[in-house]
Amino acid sequence: MASIGNSLAAALSRNWWVVLLRGVVAILFAVLTWAQPGITLAALVLVFGAYAVIDGVLGVWMAISNRKTNPQWWVLLLWGIVSVIAGVMTFAVPGITGLVLLMYIAAWAVVTGVLQIMAAIRLRKEIEGEWLLGLGGLASVVFGGLMIWNPGAGALAVAWLIAAYAFIFGVLMVLLAFRVRKLGQ
Repeated sequence: MASIGNSLAAALSRNWWVVLLRGVVAILFAVLTWAQPGITLAALVLVFGAYAVIDGVLGVWMAISNRKTNPQWWVLLLWGIVSVIAGVMTFAVPGITGLVLLMYIAAWAVVTGVLQIMAAIRLRKEIEGEWLLGLGGLASVVFGGLMIWNPGAGALAVAWLIAAYAFIFGVLMVLLAFRVRKLGQ
């Protein structure tokens, strides 16, 4: 662990502020959703779409900016691309039913969660605290699984579940950002 060099840990360390920004955006998304629990499904679609696109663009930017120095940059790229696709699909078809929206969100959460767990496993010998990323990935997989298991839940319950997930994920990403920031110092 003396030198993190050209690794995924180095990419996260150099771009700790992107991880922090992603966490802050997730927390803001959660607070907005909790503050307005009675929002319509259409508004929820737009808020989720914006969140997924912003999260994805930041992930793609971080992957591409580190592709020459990080052989595992493709994991971050896939993570970002999946988020962008989910967001674009949400904006392309805003009149979709709640069930289809739930399946978009569930699929996005499961796929990005698995990719986050893969990244955490790759980091386990490079840094301490990789479990934060793995736990964030696990939260994503559990969240997606719950949505697949019970898609008939009411829109208000789903909004609260989405907010809880985004808040937990955001806090974990903020903690991870400060942990990986220390690596570069």
